[in-house]
Amino acid sequence: MTEKLTLRVENSLSSIAPERWGELSGTRRGGALPFNPFLSHAFLSSLEESGSASSRTGWLGHHLLLEDENGRLIGAVPGYLKSHSQGEYVFDHSWADAFERAGGQYYPKIQCAIPFTPATGPRLLTGLTDDVATLQATLAAGLAEVTRQSGVSSAHVTFLPETELPAFEDAGFLHRTDQQFHFINKGYASHEEFLGELSSSKRKNLRKERRQALENGITIDWLTGSDLTEEIWDQFFAFYMDTGSRKWGRPYLNRRFYSLIGERMADDILLVMAKRDGRYIAGAINFIGEETLFGRHWGCIEDHAFLHFEVCYHQAIDFALAHKLKRVEAGAQGEHKLARGYLPITTHSAHYITHPGLRRAVADYLKQERRQVEYTGEVLTEHSPFRKGERQDGISIRKDSDGHDEPDL
Repeated sequence: MTEKLTLRVENSLSSIAPERWGELSGTRRGGALPFNPFLSHAFLSSLEESGSASSRTGWLGHHLLLEDENGRLIGAVPGYLKSHSQGEYVFDHSWADAFERAGGQYYPKIQCAIPFTPATGPRLLTGLTDDVATLQATLAAGLAEVTRQSGVSSAHVTFLPETELPAFEDAGFLHRTDQQFHFINKGYASHEEFLGELSSSKRKNLRKERRQALENGITIDWLTGSDLTEEIWDQFFAFYMDTGSRKWGRPYLNRRFYSLIGERMADDILLVMAKRDGRYIAGAINFIGEETLFGRHWGCIEDHAFLHFEVCYHQAIDFALAHKLKRVEAGAQGEHKLARGYLPITTHSAHYITHPGLRRAVADYLKQERRQVEYTGEVLTEHSPFRKGERQDGISIRKDSDGHDEPDL
């Protein structure tokens, strides 16, 4: 590529044509790239327009755009200028504390991610082109240069696909790993066929758990598309606020955000809602990708044993099997997901640190952390509920674990 390219930073998605953004990010259903709802212009602009991701909440848009000599957008990195480390799910609070105790200023920083969303997806957006590798390298190097020129401490690219790591590492970014738990669909015809691959005690426990979750006359509805009325959003938002206030202190998303995504991407959303005595008492929101069901957050206004597991994990598997989706990503953390058929998967992030001393300290820490993440994944896999010798997504299961997990409700 010999033409002159220009990099610039844009503070809002509103100035970027949705169609062109969709071509770069793979967020047009039926397109050549797998559809990822979180990278869609509809999702990101709803976060911004609702004020959920804004300068007031510490998420000021800082999107890196790459344009050709004719001013045509040919690459992008979704990003934000952050004044804190909340809502990211890849934790760097200790880095910030250490740097500021030493007299440095850690914030603001650049965060290249989907706000409040721990889901893996492309961060170097180039669309389909013969120059993907060149454009990705240009974007990664450009992000490093913007970080230096802006005078900020660092840039953090979180939940990126492993295929993008070489471009970031070549640009001087440090590699970090973590773990999530995903359900892998091996082409199961039903939930019972999936359960048939588990050890007998785990299979028995999960069947019992699902029965008990629906005691007290509880039923489950799947709501999507035109089902997602403002009245339904009111009810779900009450669940989100109740649980979010207890878990986080201040929920990240506001009510207008749900109205906007309901208008713009209702067919890409699944609400799993639990009903008792004629009213909804709990629910979980999921986003439907080309190959993946992404579980996000849940809430409730009544406590019932095992209902969280039924609404968030078992029903997600049911939906994925019914719609032939390849996997369910159930969000961040949660070893309790293992007993329910969700296996440990390594996630990746890349970090550019401008201060040499902080960079050295972080690099040393990440070497140890990567070894610990790998070891933990091996141990967890050995305690998978799958029968000895079964495989999930290339993972060999070496032994059974027949101990019963007590739910942390």
